[in-house]
Amino acid sequence: MPTDPVPALLARATEVLAAQFSHLPDFQAETAGADDAARMAEVLKDVAERLGDNYPYFHPLYAGQMLKPPHPVARAAYALAMAINPNNHALDGGRASSAMEMEAVAEIARVFGWVESYLGHLTSSGTIANLEALWVAGQVTPGKRIVGSEQAHYTHARISGVLRLGYTPIATDDRGRMDMNALESELRNGDIGTVVATLGTTAIGAVDPLDEIVALQSRYGFRIHVDAAYGGYFKLIESHLDGAARRAFEAISKADSIVVDPHKHGLQPYGCGCVLFRDPAVGRFYQHDSPYTYFSSKELHLGEISLECSRAGAAAVALWATQRMLPMVPGGEFARGLQCGRNAALALDSRLRGEAEFCPMIEGRPELDIVVWMVAGRDAAESSDRAHAIFANAALRDLHLALVQLPRKWFESDGRTGAGQDSMVTCLRSVLMKPEHEGWIGAIWEKLMASCASLKGA
Repeated sequence: MPTDPVPALLARATEVLAAQFSHLPDFQAETAGADDAARMAEVLKDVAERLGDNYPYFHPLYAGQMLKPPHPVARAAYALAMAINPNNHALDGGRASSAMEMEAVAEIARVFGWVESYLGHLTSSGTIANLEALWVAGQVTPGKRIVGSEQAHYTHARISGVLRLGYTPIATDDRGRMDMNALESELRNGDIGTVVATLGTTAIGAVDPLDEIVALQSRYGFRIHVDAAYGGYFKLIESHLDGAARRAFEAISKADSIVVDPHKHGLQPYGCGCVLFRDPAVGRFYQHDSPYTYFSSKELHLGEISLECSRAGAAAVALWATQRMLPMVPGGEFARGLQCGRNAALALDSRLRGEAEFCPMIEGRPELDIVVWMVAGRDAAESSDRAHAIFANAALRDLHLALVQLPRKWFESDGRTGAGQDSMVTCLRSVLMKPEHEGWIGAIWEKLMASCASLKGA
């Protein structure tokens, strides 16, 4: 593992925090004795050994799932806050951390062009953030359906079921983006209340054409919810994205609600999601009373605008600290990290297109920083088997990729794999979301090709 500055920094910051409460009478915590310290040391040793049974998510050779290590300042700030263990449900439980949450959320809202008027807060996950957005959608347009693309995250259908709202998947084009003709066909039925536009699908990082969805909104009168849990921060580098994706991000301020996950590209520990509403008046749907919680202050308690009650104030502290160190501005250090990941994806995609062993997506290069490719084979079964074999062999070389099932027709351009265009095929997938990935593409490619060569000789 790389040299970790957090322990020393945390020790100094802990001294500063302790000084804030030094006026209180001394007392001995029940679990702070010498015997307890020895027992904790033994338990923590066991914990460290058990945690070794993990993939090296922090390393650039881990290029599989959406796992990005938190920034050191986020880890340190989270750990420091745990000395207090604030609860951001009510001001009584987390005065400082609640204020930090509001400030951090305001900075995220500014990224999407919302400054003066909006409502937003952190959540424990992107799933809960999306649940709140669809719950509000159901309150605003009761009895109407929700639609999202076939490549939208599966939780939208599940959440709609929990909320007893109708949900319909919309077909996609050959780049995994919502098909506008299919969407408009559904809109003509007149019973759609909300369209979920995904800016960065989980499987391939596809960006739905939000600008075109906005154009349809004026004709059919529906709400737009943007699920940007994965891709939201790419708004900071929209000028570097390809045309269709750039236009989608340029339109994001027109959405009625937005979800983004700081625990993905935002360099935060799990769990830290964020939901934003353009119209702050939707806060009326959250309105409730808790005489033992909210009576102590006339100021806003975050629990008054959230479906969740107890929430980790430490998550807000970590996010605030990260944004203080790395402001969310185009051209800044944080934005440059996103650009590095995208550069890595484009570089890998370019190499794949020059190798007969692999079949990248036909319709253009990656829109964000996720790369998917099919392995050549006589049919879908052979192609899938070879993908599984390369996946396993690469892991033996410390290169960790991912697998995903996608329509075979997205990858075939020259008939190398025969008939069966409508079948699904298991493909290799790489999420290149670490800035370090840009400098490691050569090593990743070398190990990938060595895996292919090893299987040919087997």
